[in-house]
Amino acid sequence: MATYESLIKIKGSVGDLVFYSLNGKNVVRKKSGFNKTAFKKSPTYEKVRQNSSEFGHCSKAGKTIRTCIESYIKECNEHLLYQRFAKLMTAIKDLDLVSEKGKRTVQNGLLTEQGLNLLKEFTFGSKKKLNPEIFAFEEKEDIILYGIDELSADEVVLVSIQPDLEDYSAEYFEDNILLNDNEEIRCKKYFQNAGLLLCFLVLKRKKEITHMGFIEIKKPAG
Repeated sequence: MATYESLIKIKGSVGDLVFYSLNGKNVVRKKSGFNKTAFKKSPTYEKVRQNSSEFGHCSKAGKTIRTCIESYIKECNEHLLYQRFAKLMTAIKDLDLVSEKGKRTVQNGLLTEQGLNLLKEFTFGSKKKLNPEIFAFEEKEDIILYGIDELSADEVVLVSIQPDLEDYSAEYFEDNILLNDNEEIRCKKYFQNAGLLLCFLVLKRKKEITHMGFIEIKKPAG
């Protein structure tokens, strides 16, 4: 970008130069080489189009999941959590080995063991990560939680999420359970034959959240 002095005030383009006024000064710059038509169709931009498409998908997929647990995310006191979660979605998307480049999805990535492990390992701000020994066991009508007795929680919240990360929609239900000694922790099973089911667990002590995160869901053998 450069300024120029002339008796003739020029606005618009001449050849590959663009003339305009900026903050009271006459400015001239070269036209951008970007061409929207070429971007959409040219083989030169194929990799850029693929990356752009997958980036947009990961951003929307992350927002779909976050919306289901938004009230708990607000308790984390971390400004960069959304950006870290988007980065997580990208890493999970990369585990989709059944789709071609540019069409890989977070949904397919989460159907892999590695994808679910990445989700489980994600930390939510100042809240402690859950013990990896905590898991949910899916029965016909209920979901049973195991491994919580080792922690000093007196209340748990289980958010059951059935996301569709191709339509960017999700159904979810919350169960709040007060813990009693030696009592099995059972929650209602809301989704039957869910293609993808996520469980987000929150542990509380005296109404304060101490731990939170996603946990593994185990199914009966066979």
